[in-house]
Amino acid sequence: MAQVEATTERIVAAEPERVYAALADYTGTRGRVLPGQFSEYEVREGGAGAGTVVHWRLQATSKRVRDCLLDVTAPGERQLLESDRNSSMTTTWTVTDAGAGRSKVVAATRWQGATGVGGFFERTFAPKGLGRIYDELLAKFAAEVESGQ
Repeated sequence: MAQVEATTERIVAAEPERVYAALADYTGTRGRVLPGQFSEYEVREGGAGAGTVVHWRLQATSKRVRDCLLDVTAPGERQLLESDRNSSMTTTWTVTDAGAGRSKVVAATRWQGATGVGGFFERTFAPKGLGRIYDELLAKFAAEVESGQ
C-alpha cells in the first residue's frame, strides 16, 4: 500500500494564538465551519484540543463515505493531530505566524491507499478531491475567525 497525502493551506487575518484556539474548539468553531460533505458531527469526549474524541461522516464522493472517529492529540506547538480509529487516516493541523497579525493554517491528511489500479486512481484523484473539501473548510474557518466569532 502506498501513502496518499492531501495538503491544503490558508492565510487567516488573525494572531496565531487566536487561530489555534479556534481550531482547537471542537464544541464550537469546528462544528460550525464544516462543509456539506461532513455529517453526523459529534464531540464524544473533551472538546478543546488534545484529549478530544470527535465523530463525523465524510462523504468524499457520491460513493465514498468514511465513518470517522478521531482522537485528537497535540504533538507540537500550535499543532493538532486527528487520528481516525477506523482507518489509517490522520490529519495534522499546524498554525504558524505569517506576520502582521496573520497566521498560516496547514491541513495535511495522510492515509495508506489501496494497491493496484484502484490505488492508482486513489493516489491520482483523492488528494485533489480532499483538497477541495478542506479548502472550503478553511475558507469558512477563516471567515469565522476573521469576523471575531
